[in-house]
This record gives sequence, structure tokens and C-alpha cells, in this order.
Amino acid sequence: MTGNYLLNLYHKTLKLPFGRQLFSMMFARKAPYFRTIKPTITELRENFCELTFKHRKSVCNHIGTVHAIALCNGLEMAMGAAAEASIPKHLRWIPKGMNVQYTAKANSDIRITATINPDDWAPGDLSVEVVGYRADDTVVIRGEIIIYVSPKQKP
Repeated sequence: MTGNYLLNLYHKTLKLPFGRQLFSMMFARKAPYFRTIKPTITELRENFCELTFKHRKSVCNHIGTVHAIALCNGLEMAMGAAAEASIPKHLRWIPKGMNVQYTAKANSDIRITATINPDDWAPGDLSVEVVGYRADDTVVIRGEIIIYVSPKQKP
């Protein structure tokens, strides 16, 4: 096991029945709006997270495609999990900004990835690449989430 609390919890829950769903529900409780998309984290490792969520009425807009805010919730959750699973112990992070482009209709289940360059963990702005795909692997949203990384305060 690594020394990272989130990766340790992830691997521990994977050993349980419905472990991915259990872990995903626990992580989604960190920010209640994550629960609105009912996500499942399918892969979590240092500097990477993948999650999925179902195309269903409660995440759709008036034309039946996944709503932009539901997509952004998925992007932010994947980024947050990747950041928490990766950040060096002496640093902390906070979201600073998000830039996204909607590239195709999101008319199916959604898969989201967040990728961090491991060499970028240093104080200052860090860009996290986030991408959303529909079931046929067409990119429906692409962007970056900027997080501000700073040293932890000494107690």
C-alpha cells in the first residue's frame, strides 16, 4: 500500500462486494453536488482518475443530452480524486478555475478522465487535463481545471 490515504481506502474497498460503488459514494459525500450524477470511480491511481455516470433524466437538459453542469460535476470530481490521490504530503490544493469546451452531444452514458503531469506538483498553478467521452468514445467535453497548490501551514 502507498502512504496516500485515498489510494489506501480505494484499494481496501475494492476487496469488498460493490467496492467501487461504495468508494464512489464515500468520495462523493465530500461535495454533495457530486452525488447528483451518481458517479462510479472505475480507476484511481496517482495522477489519474476515471469515473462513469449513467445517462438518465435527472442529469439531462431539455433536449435529452447530459447537461453541461452534470458534465462539469464529473470533471471536477475526477480532478479532485486524482489530486487527492497524488498530492505530496507537504502540499495542499484548491480549485482556482475551469476552462471547458463542449465538443459533441452527450447523449449516452459518460466516462470522464482526469490526468495530472506528475512533474507539475509544486507550489503555484497546476493544470489538470479533464476529458469526457460518450459511450462510443467520442469526446463530448474537454478542458482543464486549474488548481492552486501551496505548502501546508505548519501547526
